[in-house]
Amino acid sequence: MASGKEKKKDVVRLERESVIPILKPKLIIKLAYLIEHDSDRSEFLKLCKRVEYTIRAWYLLQFEDMMELYSLFDPVYGGPILEKQNLSLEEIDVLEQNFLTHFFKMMEKSNFNTVTNEEIEVAQSAQYLLHLPIKVNESKLDKNLLSTYFKDHPHENLPDFSDKYVIFRRGIGIDRTTDYFFMEKLDMIISRIWSWFLRKTMLDKIFFRKKTSKKQVKKTHEMDGEEPGDELYVERIRLENMDLSIGNLLGKNTIQEPTFDRMIVVYRRAETESKPDRGIYVKHFKNIPMADMELVLPEKKTPSLTPMDWVQFLISVVIGLVTLVSSLEMPKADIWVVVAILSALAGYCAKIYFSFQQNMETYKNLITKSMYDKQLDSGRGTLLHLCDDVIQQEVKEVIISYFILMEQGKATPTDLDLRCEELIQEEFGMRCNFDVHDAVQKLERLGIVQRDSIGRIYCLPLKTANEIIGPTTEEVVLKARQTT
Repeated sequence: MASGKEKKKDVVRLERESVIPILKPKLIIKLAYLIEHDSDRSEFLKLCKRVEYTIRAWYLLQFEDMMELYSLFDPVYGGPILEKQNLSLEEIDVLEQNFLTHFFKMMEKSNFNTVTNEEIEVAQSAQYLLHLPIKVNESKLDKNLLSTYFKDHPHENLPDFSDKYVIFRRGIGIDRTTDYFFMEKLDMIISRIWSWFLRKTMLDKIFFRKKTSKKQVKKTHEMDGEEPGDELYVERIRLENMDLSIGNLLGKNTIQEPTFDRMIVVYRRAETESKPDRGIYVKHFKNIPMADMELVLPEKKTPSLTPMDWVQFLISVVIGLVTLVSSLEMPKADIWVVVAILSALAGYCAKIYFSFQQNMETYKNLITKSMYDKQLDSGRGTLLHLCDDVIQQEVKEVIISYFILMEQGKATPTDLDLRCEELIQEEFGMRCNFDVHDAVQKLERLGIVQRDSIGRIYCLPLKTANEIIGPTTEEVVLKARQTT
């Protein structure tokens, strides 16, 4: 319960992505249902199949090249295959850069974005289930593979760690956890008391100087309950902001954190004299909370007490001992005051120790969970999944844009973009930043749209569009099966 003015919400503002969050079968069935005439509906369903078969054929050779290259750099099976090729080091360097070129193009086509420093700062500005500082053992990671690629293929907003590993992310979701959180609440109470003590003694200005990140301010906002506009806002609900009441402390609480629906990490381990390693690791995760993004980091160090934990521990011991000596030197030393000081000192030291042990256990459980529940696949399996994902996204873009032109007539690219987004919102209750330019390029490549004298786009009739694309190999095979 909040008295007086309602407490401000902690929300994260995120840009809408270009990925279309609708299953292709559901999309096609719904759009076909909206077509009035049965003959047009039949032609539309035929067009959808021909569009998919054609786009799949466009990418087939490109995907085969990428998969063949990856077979040389597969961490599990690639070593022996690479040795049999008898390639020079220079030739291997060229092949691995060719693989990365194919891979990054595929990630772009499937609407993945690289995680930036700004997003890392926003993610680390809060805690969710993971309460330990996780660091990467950079000595175990190769620094040449990715730095060479980015030198030849510059990218904007690359994070500081991009020479060692790259994290891609796509899609936004919400994760909620309900529990009693007794240890976390105890830790929060002691931390608030400790913070109050530091403020009163002015020690916080010496040991805890806050650094304000301008980039973080752009991403994290506090809102007074007003409805967000066209931006995508996701609220963070954390124990740190909880009111100290009997109900909150003794009952169950629900915390909430925005998640990245899909995350992919790419890296190579550092070579050693005894074991040269050309393997390129590609790991795929799902539903990773932003504040726990460290779960996907490669080659993590085992967590330990931080220097700040030790500083707080030593300061508390010194202050406790000084207070204890001062009490004993008083003419009438009160034994209960001495006991209270010693109890408080022992309690705080125990809090640091048991909090760390609890966090370590949580960390181990989260790592196990990320390996078995949240890691979708790795290596070749991830690449095959992404290849199909690219095709599905491309097909959905073409189908939606053609349907809009067919039902609503001529449109400029800007109008078509708006109409496609409105259709997705009205018919499916979802929002996305529709990639209209990519969709129009594919429509023109298929030859089923044209432009008028002032540049407006219009589609050819369904029957004509099907004739232009023509029967696909899949259709010929299916027809042959039916006649045998």
